Amino acid sequence: MKILMVLTSHDTLGNTGHKTGFWIEELAAPYYAFQQAGAQITLASPKGGQPPLDPKSNEAAFQTDDTRRFEADAAAMAQLASTLRLADVDQRDFDAVFYPGGHGPLWDLAEDATSIALIEAFLASGKPTALVCHAPGVLRHGQTPEGRSLVEGKRVTGFTNSEEEAVGLTDVVPFLVEDELKAKGGVFSRGPDWGSYVVQDGLLITGQNPGSSFATARALVDALTIKR
Repeated sequence: MKILMVLTSHDTLGNTGHKTGFWIEELAAPYYAFQQAGAQITLASPKGGQPPLDPKSNEAAFQTDDTRRFEADAAAMAQLASTLRLADVDQRDFDAVFYPGGHGPLWDLAEDATSIALIEAFLASGKPTALVCHAPGVLRHGQTPEGRSLVEGKRVTGFTNSEEEAVGLTDVVPFLVEDELKAKGGVFSRGPDWGSYVVQDGLLITGQNPGSSFATARALVDALTIKR
């Protein structure tokens, strides 16, 4: 079982002067869920090398057992420091793909032609594809082989408008994940703010927020198990 995890390379939070990047819980919880399942994990990002960590995600209030484990895991940290360049990745080498969120993906991965083509290729090849929190927003430009939006008519979830409002970034982000998924024809549903909520529609698996990371990863593992 080979799983690709795609992280953002974007570190600037709009015009706020603050930093952003990937959300550590959304990497760490799935990483260990995949490891526990015996998967071979590969990390990639648009620029390759060390992807930027959203510093807020590393604050004490947002740390979890998995994030602390990851930061104490020398092998995991070394892997994170040397992610593959996304352009050098071939979906044929993997069984599934997982996109952690954080605000960074809204700026780079959502507009990255390589990432868009990669997701399209995974789904067209019948491979489970999972995205959590802000990462479902990277589906915005993806299309099926027939030229329709990847999320049209699909049941999906992602970081909600109310959650974005709660963190005070509604007017900072380039687009709102909930609004964009709906605009592209997605059948959007949600759970309570900050609660774990995962939606699966065929090969496409989406999770609502950081607290949904582990459950989203488990759904991906289950999809791979069933597929086999």
